[in-house]
Amino acid sequence: MNYDDIITLGISFGLGLLVGLQRETTNNKMAGVRTFTLITILGTLTAFLSLEFNNNFILPVIALAITALLVMANVVKLKTTTDSTIGQTTEVAALIMFSIGAYLVVGSQVIGVMIGGLLAILLYIKEHLHGFIEKLKEKDISAIMTFVGITLVILPILPDETYGPLDVLNPKNIWLMVSLIVGISVFGYFIYKWLGKKAGLISNGILGGLISSTATSVSFARKTKGKKTGAKLAAFVILVAVTVSLIRVLIEIAVIVPHKIGEIALPFITLFIFMSLLSLGMFYFINKDAKDEELPEPKNPAQFKSAIIFGIIYSVILLVVAFTEKEFGNEGLYIASIIGGLANKDAITLSLSKMIGGGIEAALGWRLIMTAVISNLAFKVVIAISLGSKKFTKWILIAMSISIAFGLLLIWLWPDSWHF
Repeated sequence: MNYDDIITLGISFGLGLLVGLQRETTNNKMAGVRTFTLITILGTLTAFLSLEFNNNFILPVIALAITALLVMANVVKLKTTTDSTIGQTTEVAALIMFSIGAYLVVGSQVIGVMIGGLLAILLYIKEHLHGFIEKLKEKDISAIMTFVGITLVILPILPDETYGPLDVLNPKNIWLMVSLIVGISVFGYFIYKWLGKKAGLISNGILGGLISSTATSVSFARKTKGKKTGAKLAAFVILVAVTVSLIRVLIEIAVIVPHKIGEIALPFITLFIFMSLLSLGMFYFINKDAKDEELPEPKNPAQFKSAIIFGIIYSVILLVVAFTEKEFGNEGLYIASIIGGLANKDAITLSLSKMIGGGIEAALGWRLIMTAVISNLAFKVVIAISLGSKKFTKWILIAMSISIAFGLLLIWLWPDSWHF
């Protein structure tokens, strides 16, 4: 007896039950748990028959027969009901489950199980998905379409060659970095859309760090100008946003040099933990006065103008890093990191990560990235002084100074042997 076939049949039975159970709970009259289970098993048996008799026509003929039965059932349903909201979701799901049942036999069982599970989830979250779509505004649709254009239209057609001085400007690689940063920002933006505007203090900081810690700093600094209250709350949100942005830095490093992340991650995780504890400490001080603060509506994170500007900044930083390394060695790279952290933390992180992938030591690379992070923390103080109230500036200065001091200690004292 071939137990592999029995296992395949069992998987088919389970997937049919899973999707059928979801359809049953929606009071769907077309097909429920029994029908979906039978259709999935029929797909599996049909694939077995096709292999047994070496006949490629059995599978499509049975598939057409299932389609005909679904069409007939729909015709009967249309004649016996006046419901104008009849859809085709159940029918399409039934055909997919028949195909999955067959694919479990003739294809990859892992892929079949994944598709079946994703189909069940997609059917289950219908109401949540529709509610999310109804909340979308014109700029949200624009963000999605622009991101698609950036990643799926422009990126594939760019040349994968290096140009210009120092031989470091590769249009495809530059635009790939643009796509990565826009993608992370879009992800954070749509989490914001899902949670809504009033997400609470901590959630505001987390979302701000995912979307843009600098934009969050500017928004909350302006809210304190000329006001006697809210300074500590705004400083707390910005501290959380900056702390969460360290995760964004780690994601960027992991994407560019995944094989080096074990040698790089631990100092940043240490800084993240320290700043998280600092955030908790600040939250303790403001807890008595805490109230819900509305996260300002972020701008569209996927705009061609912003993408092009980031691409230009990233290209300039690539040139600056390459030039300083050539002319001044490692000491020059620290200067480039400081400048890059002030200009754009994402751009300098990606640039230095590529250098790590290109051969510089991971111990030097993470210190350069940490220098850029520290420089960016100092830039938050400049934002506070320029845009915020005096009380807000005091709190930001305290929080960022402590974080900068700890980061400098990590650069100075961290043993190279400490890594994953």
